[in-house]
Amino acid sequence: MRKIVIATTAAVAALSLAACSEKTQDATEAAASSAADDMSAMATDAAGAVDDAGDAMAGAANDAADAAKDAGADAADAAGDAASSAEQAAKDAEAEMDNHTN
Repeated sequence: MRKIVIATTAAVAALSLAACSEKTQDATEAAASSAADDMSAMATDAAGAVDDAGDAMAGAANDAADAAKDAGADAADAAGDAASSAEQAAKDAEAEMDNHTN
């Protein structure tokens, strides 16, 4: 009789332990799945932020290139205007000298 009581107690303990382990395993799987979903969402958000930053940098680079091109064109126009003015001043000076020497 004593052996039956011990065997029954051991069986009940084993079943209790098995049920507890299954609940723990289910809870662990749920937590791991939730953590994986959270990490996936964060990775997606990070990738979107990197894409947005890349787009912003490309836009800034294009704006800087346009500004440099405009500045170069303005400098070329100014140099051309200065050369034309200097040429005209030289012609005027030559004409004045011709008027005074003749």
